[in-house]
Amino acid sequence: MLKNTQALIAIAAFAAAAVLATGGAIWAVTAIESRSTQAVDAALDDAGIDWADVRADGLQVHLTGTAPTEAARFQALATTGAIVDAARVIDDMQVAETEGIRPPDFLMEILRNEDGVQIVGLVPAAVDHDTVVEGLRALSPDLVVTDLLESADYDVPPGWFVAMGYGIEAVKALPRSKVSISADRVSIIASSDTAEEKRRLEGELRRNLPDGLGLSMDITAPRPVITPFALRFLIDEERGARFDACSADTERGRDRILRAAAAAGATGDLSCTLGLGVPSPQWAEAAEKGIAALAELGGGSLTFADADVSLIAAEGTEQALFDRVVGELETALPEVFSLNAVLPETPAETERPEGPVEFTATLSEEGEVQLRGRLENDQMREAVESFAHALFGADSVYVATRMDPELPDGWPVRVLAALEGLGALDHGRALVRPDLVEITGETGKAEASEEVSRLLAEKLGPGQEFRLNIRYDRALDPVASLPTPQECVAGLNAILSDAQITFAPGSARIDAAARGTLDALAAQMVQCPDVAMEVAGHTDSQGRLEMNLRLSQERAEAVLEALRARRVLVGNLTAKGYGSDRPIGDNTTAAGREANRRIEFTLIQPEGTEETADTEETPDTADDTGTTDATSEAAGAVDESQITVPVQPADDNTPRPEPRPGDAEAEADATTEEEANAAAADAPAADEAEPDATSDAEADAADIQAEAENDAQTAPAVADTGAAEDDLAAAQEEIVVTAQPAGPDTPRPQRRPSAD
Repeated sequence: MLKNTQALIAIAAFAAAAVLATGGAIWAVTAIESRSTQAVDAALDDAGIDWADVRADGLQVHLTGTAPTEAARFQALATTGAIVDAARVIDDMQVAETEGIRPPDFLMEILRNEDGVQIVGLVPAAVDHDTVVEGLRALSPDLVVTDLLESADYDVPPGWFVAMGYGIEAVKALPRSKVSISADRVSIIASSDTAEEKRRLEGELRRNLPDGLGLSMDITAPRPVITPFALRFLIDEERGARFDACSADTERGRDRILRAAAAAGATGDLSCTLGLGVPSPQWAEAAEKGIAALAELGGGSLTFADADVSLIAAEGTEQALFDRVVGELETALPEVFSLNAVLPETPAETERPEGPVEFTATLSEEGEVQLRGRLENDQMREAVESFAHALFGADSVYVATRMDPELPDGWPVRVLAALEGLGALDHGRALVRPDLVEITGETGKAEASEEVSRLLAEKLGPGQEFRLNIRYDRALDPVASLPTPQECVAGLNAILSDAQITFAPGSARIDAAARGTLDALAAQMVQCPDVAMEVAGHTDSQGRLEMNLRLSQERAEAVLEALRARRVLVGNLTAKGYGSDRPIGDNTTAAGREANRRIEFTLIQPEGTEETADTEETPDTADDTGTTDATSEAAGAVDESQITVPVQPADDNTPRPEPRPGDAEAEADATTEEEANAAAADAPAADEAEPDATSDAEADAADIQAEAENDAQTAPAVADTGAAEDDLAAAQEEIVVTAQPAGPDTPRPQRRPSAD
């Protein structure tokens, strides 16, 4: 009994010890987990890592959460490994998915001056540096081009190549410029030699701006040297108050002069040319006072030519008013200015019995000049005639003048000045009288009136009256009236839409009926000498692809040669044949095939620009046998607008394909009478052909074939039968070949070509 009791006590003691040991172990593990979790949490908080969660599992420490970056995940692991053994750290963290890296802002800057061209910036890797550099170096063989471009391999932004091509063309036109190019905008800072050149450049750059591309432009021009420094202000009942010429030395002075003119009654778009050469810093003050004096008189003219001032009152002005206004003006003008005031007398009948004393010069719209009226002597007549020949051309001048030795003093100067003024117009009339020089007409030069006014003020001298009625016609402006490149192409294609250029069947020989169309194209292209265009030839899908491609190329080249024969400068034209790759009509119908056989003009984009929607790849077409045209896919991989496909003529050793029924181009290869007859023998009877096989065109083709066969049979053995064989081949292209009906499931063959 005692032994049993002792055994139970021992067992209980062992059990209690086990319980105590287990409890102690659990407490120890829990304590370790808690301390590890707290220590790691504190370390992560100190490191600013608030996205990670810590969980202890025995001696292991689990890290969970989503790290913003891979670097942040490694930082959390390193921070935890510094607190506990790295082997105990279990990485259960995730890394957030990163967004695609934003492509950089591509920017190219081109700087050009007399020393060379420098290209800097970041461009897509697809940009060919060598092409850009060579294109700029072509401006001059001695031009130094420094390429400092960097590249980044990202997708090309939409519109980049269009903007780059436009920017490069702008650099070529601007010898002193900085052009900044981005995908959606081009910024131009440049200088020009003259104000006229500035306007021309601004007009060309705006006309050539591609659709959707932004443009900022700042082209400066040095102020012109104006000599004489002139101003002419008039007031009359017919046309009111106005400037014939206005010059100013500063913007502030210009504003003073224009305010004085407005106060005197001038309306509309008033302007004053800023320039150098002013005779006095008080020019604006003098002009202001002179205009106010003329307004007080109520009419007449005020002319400044450097420091000489002429004030001519209107006829009928009261003497007392005239004396007072002139006296006040003489006192008010700065010392450097000299006033010559004239009050015209009431005109009396001074005409001689033999007619008025006058000289007239008339310039017609065709450029013909007629000189009539009075000159002093033969020497003066020779001088006037020589001067007119120099201005207008020797073949354009007709002289019908009479001698009058009693002409007033200064008559030769007045006549020559009037002729020089007339030379600034496109057409008009110059009238010279003892008391007046008058020039009227139209011009395409906006500054013509001001230039003529300065000229007459200088040549005639102070106190001499002259009148100008010169109208600017924008249609006569050689720069403003030029069509844009897009308008050039549209105009040429409009001519072709009215009357397409036609060719002899199967050849590149232009029909005589197309002469009028070619003449119209040549006349239109006179306005587009610098527009790069492509003369594109197209065929229908009938016949072999290679033959169609060759034929379209030859036809495009034939049109180019026909334009050259009409004295058109064709250096800006490129001939390109596309065969049947770009149909605009249904090749299964006669009307569609006729529409596809065409010549058209397309605009060649500057090198490196993207093609427009007009040159998008068209779906593949099929030939007569249903075979897909793989050539069009290959052609779509290159810039077709810049490539001319060479045509390699076949030599005597080139194997010729066997003619196939229904393949007119293959039949054209049969250059002997026997082969042609064999090809014709495969054709079915005429009554089994399609209903439209008996058209007039096909009947004509049969006649042509008969004539060609007869020529081939009757030609001497030693004669060159090539012409007859060509006619035979051309005739066979007009023949419709059909298969014998074999049942409802038999495929219906295609008709043969009627023109290509």
